[in-house]
Amino acid sequence: MQSNKNYLIVIVGPTAIGKTTLSIALAQHFKSEIISSDSRQFFKEMCIGTAVPDKEELASAKHHFIQNRSIFEDYNVGQFERDALDQLDSLFNKSNVVIMVGGSGLYIDAVLKGLDYFPDVPPEVRTNLNNRLISEGIESLQKQLLDLDKVSYESIEIENPHRLIRALAICIGTGQPYSYFKNKPKEKRNFTPVKIGLTAEREVLYDRINQRVDLMMQNGLLEEAKALYPHKELNALQTVGYRELFSYFDGKIDLNFAISEIKKNTRRFAKRQGTWFRKDTEIEWFDYKSGFGIISNYLSTQIND
Repeated sequence: MQSNKNYLIVIVGPTAIGKTTLSIALAQHFKSEIISSDSRQFFKEMCIGTAVPDKEELASAKHHFIQNRSIFEDYNVGQFERDALDQLDSLFNKSNVVIMVGGSGLYIDAVLKGLDYFPDVPPEVRTNLNNRLISEGIESLQKQLLDLDKVSYESIEIENPHRLIRALAICIGTGQPYSYFKNKPKEKRNFTPVKIGLTAEREVLYDRINQRVDLMMQNGLLEEAKALYPHKELNALQTVGYRELFSYFDGKIDLNFAISEIKKNTRRFAKRQGTWFRKDTEIEWFDYKSGFGIISNYLSTQIND
């Protein structure tokens, strides 16, 4: 199929805004299937705390990349990009419209635009840089990046230790500037993205988040987190809703405070999502209470069936 005949409807927005409900309605409307780009919902051991669609919702439309991995597997955004593109090739053979939904902006961008790929660097390079961060402070690493790659020094968040060390590790481990590997030509996609976003007043969104956390606790989040507690160091579990309960199990905070922290940190997460998506001028925004007809009518103007 020609690229302009395949359409990927992308539904974005903050957590708890209603993306799942809309995605199912659109999948049914277009007789299509759904690709989840929510990186927290990939893992089968994490169900309640990641607001995975329930059995009825999953049965209402075919979903992909929901609980298809284990927390014990290493799975990153680059692997997701390749897997999602393979899945899209298959789905576009059945329908010229596919739905993608999620709040993980980096994972969405990976599918739509592609990622910058960097060579592997020996792990001891990062270990040494982390040790220097502790012993010498961040200014020493910032100065080294300025010497090795002025372009990256002026473009990345050099106050962020993780990003600073990532850039330096590439410079040291490859002998090439980090910026050398950035913004290379990406593989052309065989679809046209149509992006829509759901939004709500901040007070409304925060109230929805608080209610969702209360419902998660009623549905057994405490027990789910307790079962995962022995594996709390795993990368997949470094996420809101689990970290706070792990601190409770560690005896550092009480349960009521842990729940209030989950709500607070989820609100912060939603704010970061909003900041990410608002930068994208291609997104057409709709109030979360917009009727399905309004949204489907808009999409019909963008898609040539």
